[in-house]
Amino acid sequence: MRWWWREISGLVLPAVCAGCGHARTALCDECAEELAGPPARARPCPEPQGLPVVFAAARYEGAVRSVLIAHKERGALGLARPLGTALAGAVRAATPEERTARGPLLLVPVPSARRVVRARGHDPSRRIAVAAAVALRRAGTYARVLPVLRQGRRVSDQSGLTARERLENMAGALEVAPWAGRVLEARRTVLVDDVMTTGASLAEAVRALRAAFSGHVSEYTRMSAAVIAAPPLSFETGRN
Repeated sequence: MRWWWREISGLVLPAVCAGCGHARTALCDECAEELAGPPARARPCPEPQGLPVVFAAARYEGAVRSVLIAHKERGALGLARPLGTALAGAVRAATPEERTARGPLLLVPVPSARRVVRARGHDPSRRIAVAAAVALRRAGTYARVLPVLRQGRRVSDQSGLTARERLENMAGALEVAPWAGRVLEARRTVLVDDVMTTGASLAEAVRALRAAFSGHVSEYTRMSAAVIAAPPLSFETGRN
């Protein structure tokens, strides 16, 4: 019933911007502009082994952080569309050569634990990925979401863990659905997530895909990833 209450309350309660909290709209123009980027290469420090090339739409701070938390933790489902548009921009930056390629661009979301999805009442990463695919199709790129990754074992909450602890927590945690082989083989694939902090989840996602398709490793050696936000120090322009 949580989703029903969120939808009804969004109609009867006065809206405030999820980013700044001032404007009487779900997302004001200023915060939407901050969310939109432009996308840039992001690399955590230290960078985990196996991390693909990652592009982020924005820095995980201020209004961007507030918008992401509102969608993920408070169930502000109406924010999925602008978040998806931001993610689509990061996907385009991560796959510039794909714009003229044939066949669909597959967006593979990094999965959340089932217990977390149940507690939240929705799957934010998958919802945003679907919105990103819609935005890409509207811009002329044939894209669709393929949720082939899943957690094969229980993992601890990542918040509060160090970079090393997050790597240990995620090591071997993801697996690929057995039906995914024929769909993914020789297809263009980009991993997507809402936020990258240490890169542990993305690195584990690549490991799982490579392990599942060991006979076609070349298809995934140049795999890229796109996220909505990353910490400011992850951006190469902010390291000097």
